[in-house]
Amino acid sequence: MVTESQSLGEDQNQIEDRDAYEEKNVHEVYQQIAKHFSATRYKPWPIVEKFLQEQQSGAVGLDVGCGNGKYLPVNKDVYIVGSDRSENLAQIARQHQPHSTILADILNLPHPDSFFDFAISIAVVHHLSTPERRIQAVREILRTLRPASGDVPGGRALVYVWALEQKNSRRGWDKGDDQDIMVPWVLKTPESQATPNVQPKVYHRYYHLYQGSELEQDVVSAGGRVLESGYDRDNWWAIATRAD
Repeated sequence: MVTESQSLGEDQNQIEDRDAYEEKNVHEVYQQIAKHFSATRYKPWPIVEKFLQEQQSGAVGLDVGCGNGKYLPVNKDVYIVGSDRSENLAQIARQHQPHSTILADILNLPHPDSFFDFAISIAVVHHLSTPERRIQAVREILRTLRPASGDVPGGRALVYVWALEQKNSRRGWDKGDDQDIMVPWVLKTPESQATPNVQPKVYHRYYHLYQGSELEQDVVSAGGRVLESGYDRDNWWAIATRAD
C-alpha cells in the first residue's frame, strides 16, 4: 500500500528517519518542557481570538496541536476537540471542560472526513521537517472540514507558522538566513529549588521558518484555497478552506 507521504515523494526509510528526527527534536522536548511552556502560554492572540469568536453558535471545531488548550475556552458557544502529540500538554489542556482533548499526530488525524465547521493550528506545522510533511499536515486539517454545499460556505481553517522575516524582533532572522533551525528553550529551575552553580537545562526544538507566500503555496498544494492571509507577531498566518 502506498501511503500519502510516499505519494508525495518520500520512501518508507525517509519517513521513518523524519519520524525519528521529529520525535527527538520536537516531541520529546515538549514532553520535558510542558509545564514551563504552559506557564508562558496564557493570552490568546487577537487574530486567533477573532477567528474563534466569528464561529456560529453550536459550531464544532478542532484545535490541532492545542498545547495547554488556551484557545479552547475563547468562545463559550462552540465545541472544540483539541489534540496534541505531547501527553503532558494534552493533560494540561483537559482542564478546559466541556471541550475534549486527545493525543493525536497532525500527519494522521483520527477524525472523519468533511465533519468539522472550523479548525485552528497555531504554531505547529513549522515543526515538521520536510516540505512534504508540512503539506500533508495542512491536507489532513483541510480533510476534516465540512465542504461547501450550495450557498453554505465550507469550513475554514486558521494556520499560524513562524516567519523567517523577523528582523525587528529579538531573534533578528530575515531573508537569506537558514529556514531550518534549532531554537533553544531554557528550562529554568524554580527559585525555591535553585542551588548554587547549577546551570539551567537547555532544550533545542526544530523549526522551519516560513518565508512570505510559502504558507499560501502549501495550502494550495494541499488542496486548499486561501481566503485571507497575513503577518502577525513574527508569524505568517492563513485562513483556508477546501478547494473542492
